[in-house]
Amino acid sequence: MDKVFQSVFYLFLIMILFKLSQFAYRMIRERRYMKELAQSGMPYIDKMDGYQFEVYLRALFQQLGYKPQITPKSGDFGADLVMKGKDKIVIQAKRYSAKNRVSLSAVQEVYAAKAYYKANQAWVVTNSYFTKQAKELAAACDVTLVDRADLQKFINEVKPVFKAREIFENITPEPRKCPKCGQDLVVRDGNGTRFFGCSSFPSCRHTEKINKH
Repeated sequence: MDKVFQSVFYLFLIMILFKLSQFAYRMIRERRYMKELAQSGMPYIDKMDGYQFEVYLRALFQQLGYKPQITPKSGDFGADLVMKGKDKIVIQAKRYSAKNRVSLSAVQEVYAAKAYYKANQAWVVTNSYFTKQAKELAAACDVTLVDRADLQKFINEVKPVFKAREIFENITPEPRKCPKCGQDLVVRDGNGTRFFGCSSFPSCRHTEKINKH
């Protein structure tokens, strides 16, 4: 009977130790992830609008020795950025909210831009993730997809001089029109956050989050 009790006790002890080691591993992994997240500046990238995200990516590639070729606001033939260096890279920049995934249309557009700008590579870069169809098309068209995890790793490897927080706080978001009255939306500060407010305030009190899409 004692041997049976000892066997059960040791089995129970092994199970407890196993659970504790799993918990410790999860804690270490979570702390490492949070540290890498903070170093990459992803929380500030998530707050950016599309224009600020483009400015940030431009600064990131410039630090790697690339020179930007400015594309027009409209009629850009599918490229938000054209970076010239050892290779010529056309980039579609997709600053999305976490629940929105980048579809295959982004891959189609940047693939067309690669031909138009006579580039060596075509990239779609996002702070979110890609749909299954986008991944399949990118693999077939030789388009590089950089999702949230890839972007975070890329930033931490580059160690950019210009931090995401600096871009977010110092680069004015792209101008917008108020959907209610048609006046310009301007950037305002309140309660520690930045947001768009109607320039005709107080007659119009419309507001939007800066990263609204």
